[in-house]
Amino acid sequence: MDRLYAGPGHLQAFMAHWLTRHSVTLLRISMGLVFLGFGVLKFFPGASPAEELTRETMGQLTFGLVPDRAGILLVAVLESTIGVCLLAGRFRRVSLALLSVAMVGILSPLALVPEELFSPRLGVPTYAPTLEGQYVLKDIVLLAAGLVIASRFLSKHSGHDRGAMPSRHDADAGTCSRRGHGEEEPARGPSEDDGVPAGHDGGIGAGARC
Repeated sequence: MDRLYAGPGHLQAFMAHWLTRHSVTLLRISMGLVFLGFGVLKFFPGASPAEELTRETMGQLTFGLVPDRAGILLVAVLESTIGVCLLAGRFRRVSLALLSVAMVGILSPLALVPEELFSPRLGVPTYAPTLEGQYVLKDIVLLAAGLVIASRFLSKHSGHDRGAMPSRHDADAGTCSRRGHGEEEPARGPSEDDGVPAGHDGGIGAGARC
């Protein structure tokens, strides 16, 4: 609590630190609640306001090979699984893969059934989104949130830094550390890459750099 009374600068630093640590976690939990809620509703016929749109979209995506009710149940299982995984914070690779599939299906009505999402309105000079259209358009926010969560997960599990080549500064630091432990380091003459003509060390050796 002392940080709250230490001045606006300390308060801003405290808030920045708190948001850095917890904002993505809160985003993950909120997305989990949204997907779980939408998924559970689809298990009950007539409970989801997007049921008809889901039925029509799944019919086009599967070329009518999947029965209507089976398609809605499939979407319900998919969304509920994503919600549970996001809430639990487990199986993140699986949840991100399922989320990618879900987002393709969620946004596909924009291309498959645009007439259901936009219609002319009285007094409006252009097509305006219907209730279903607004339902789909807000999913763009879910897509962006999913990208943020995926970015945080991939940055934590990326092997990019592990395979990175050591810099010149790191190499010199390692040389000094070995010499501090009594290890001998082979002499290295200057090269033209160092900006020093061959045969001239400019009075600066490896020992001086340490």
